[in-house]
Amino acid sequence: MPTVPEIAEVRAVSDELVAAVGRLVRQLSSSSPPPTSAELEAIVASPATILLLAREEAPEGAEGAVVGMLTLAVFRIPTGVRAWIEDVVVDQSARGQGVGEALSRRALDLAAAAGARTVELTSRPSRQAANRLYQRLGFQPRDTNVYRYQHHDA
Repeated sequence: MPTVPEIAEVRAVSDELVAAVGRLVRQLSSSSPPPTSAELEAIVASPATILLLAREEAPEGAEGAVVGMLTLAVFRIPTGVRAWIEDVVVDQSARGQGVGEALSRRALDLAAAAGARTVELTSRPSRQAANRLYQRLGFQPRDTNVYRYQHHDA
């Protein structure tokens, strides 16, 4: 049985973090460049975002390799506190071992602790394993439209 990975909130940006997030972002999106150190610093410093990392088990006194990440955005709007999960990615070498579930459960706990009544996320239909996971965790498909506006100079 696979061991549950260590899930931790990123508190500081390091060269190791920049490299690990870059590796994971390339597995998530072929069109988005990996974030720079300064961009990661902004994510970590923001009161609205929590960057979670999953690390494989390592010998005592050592840090395991980063095998997954998730970003949780928590924000207040006039109708209450809301939370949104974005950029969930598990390294190809660790898929199917409970990493995505551990990351998602920690994010749900953090969102609840922050007062969010709901947590939203989107997932492409082609990501069948991820969609099964989200439904198993209790996420329900919504009858809504998701729109995206893309700035032409971005």
